[in-house]
Amino acid sequence: MTEQLRLMAVHAHPDDESSKGAATMAKYVSEGVDVLVVTCTGGERGSILNPKLQGDPYIEEHIHEVRKKEMDEAREILGVKQEWLGFVDSGLPEGDPLPPLPEGCFALEDVEAAAGRLVRLIREFKPQVITTYDENGGYPHPDHIMTHKITMVAFEAAGDPEKYPEAGEPWQPQKLYYNQGFNKPRTIALHEALLARGMDSPYGEWLERWKQFEQRERTLTTYIPCADFFEIRDKALIAHATQIDPDGGWFRVPMDIQREVWPTEEYELAKSLVDTSLPEDDLFTGIRNN
Repeated sequence: MTEQLRLMAVHAHPDDESSKGAATMAKYVSEGVDVLVVTCTGGERGSILNPKLQGDPYIEEHIHEVRKKEMDEAREILGVKQEWLGFVDSGLPEGDPLPPLPEGCFALEDVEAAAGRLVRLIREFKPQVITTYDENGGYPHPDHIMTHKITMVAFEAAGDPEKYPEAGEPWQPQKLYYNQGFNKPRTIALHEALLARGMDSPYGEWLERWKQFEQRERTLTTYIPCADFFEIRDKALIAHATQIDPDGGWFRVPMDIQREVWPTEEYELAKSLVDTSLPEDDLFTGIRNN
């Protein structure tokens, strides 16, 4: 295949691209693949999760601008392109019963209408492969679930000349994947590897609470070898300083153990219009050299 390979990763908020599939994207960038991150919202309602920055009045007042600058830095580190869809963060409702979502937020948008913005980007960028979240959002954040919904609509509609005719010439992506990097086999493997070495594991509580977030065991179909890009992934994640504590649990597993025990990032093949055989080690299996 002589045509340029293009990968589109659709995410809900700035920082999601660096915590889900970042090493995969950096690997493909190094191979000359054109990679575009689509960020659905500006993260305006995201909490300041880094304790070192909590209480900073400037950050609290200008969180949208701060998160945009963080995204710019992460984009440069990963070597990807990036576009904003322009929707407003829904926040993560908490309580029992849950409070209503704020008016005008992404999760309350009409799905068909919201998908039109993504269709336009698909037709402009022309990706063969798209990654996004599963129907549970990876975890049940309303913006993650909405990201799944509009991506599914856009994948089907982008190649249909009768759908969204105002959004440009039709283009049909060939494969759609769900990010499954936070999977149970990986978590167990790293947890047990740390304990076997006499080290503390940050995953004990994760494993205890797993059933709260996982409605069913996901099918891992695709394992991308990308251990050489784990450090780039971590640098991009740390660039989202309001969201990530560099001394927190994300970074407690030594890099050499990560590379040895689990050197891949995982995906679930959700749709494919090309022939492939599972398991895969390349998102472009069935597309390269066709």
